[in-house]
Amino acid sequence: MAPSTNCLDHIIYLTPPGSVTETAEEFRQLGFNVLAGGQHEDGLTENSLVILGDGVYLELISFVKPLEAYPHGSPERSARENHRWAAKAPGWIDYAFLRYSSETVRIPDIINDRAVAGGDEVLYGDGTAGGRTRIDGQILKWIVTFPRLSAEGRRPPIPFFCEDVTPRDLRVPSLDTEHPCSVQGIAFLHLRVPLEKLDELARSFDYIIGRSSIHYEWQLSTDKSIAGHSCRLLLSVSDTKVLEISEVAFYVKDKPPADTIQTTYGKIRFVVL
Repeated sequence: MAPSTNCLDHIIYLTPPGSVTETAEEFRQLGFNVLAGGQHEDGLTENSLVILGDGVYLELISFVKPLEAYPHGSPERSARENHRWAAKAPGWIDYAFLRYSSETVRIPDIINDRAVAGGDEVLYGDGTAGGRTRIDGQILKWIVTFPRLSAEGRRPPIPFFCEDVTPRDLRVPSLDTEHPCSVQGIAFLHLRVPLEKLDELARSFDYIIGRSSIHYEWQLSTDKSIAGHSCRLLLSVSDTKVLEISEVAFYVKDKPPADTIQTTYGKIRFVVL
C-alpha cells in the first residue's frame, strides 16, 4: 500500500528577527503552552513550538539577526539573503506534510508521477538534509523536500515535506498538549490565492492529497486523530495578488471569548468541538 501523502506535520508562523521570546509569550497569553525549540543548524533561524493533541505543531520562528547584521559580501549574508523565507512578511507563511520513504517508495515521486500523468510539470525536487539543536543539546536531523520554483522564481503555496532521520518524538515531544485555551488540534488551514491561480493550485492539491469530492476543499490526516472530526485544507479567492495562508483554525473543547482573534501577525479561528 502506498504511504499517505496528506498528513499535516506543522504550520509555520514567522515574526521579525530576534522576536521568538516575545512571540512565545504572546501565544502563552492566548492560552497555548509553548515549548522552547532551539536554533537551526544553519544558524539563521530559531524557534519555539506549540504541540497540539492531534500531533500537529505550530513552529513560531524568526531569523536570529536582521539582514543588516551580516557584512556585505560575506557567506553568512548571502545565506541570509537567499533563505527560502527571507522575503516573507511576518505571519502564517508555510506548512509541512510528513514525508515517508523506503528503498522503493518516496512520497515526492508518487506526487510527481501523478502530476506528469495529469499533463503537468513535476511539483517537487530532491530532498535536502536539515536539523536543529534543542536547548537541551539534543541534535535533531531530518530531510525536507520543497516545491520546485515557478517560472517567476516563486515557490507555490503547496506544502513542503519533512521526513525525520532522528525519531519524530524528539522533534515533536508529546508534552504540554493540554492547553489552557482547551485547543485540541487543527480544524482547517485556509489559503487564499488570486483567481487566475485558483484552478492551477487546486489541481496541484489533487496531485498531492488526492482528488476531492468537495470543490476547493481537501481532507487531511494528522498523526493522532480527533474522534469524529477531520482536519481540512480550504482554498478560496483572494482580492489581492498575494498567495497566502489567511487563517488557521483550531478545535477547542470550551467556547472561547471570541471565535476569531488577530495575533500580532496572523489570524486564528476557534471551532468548538
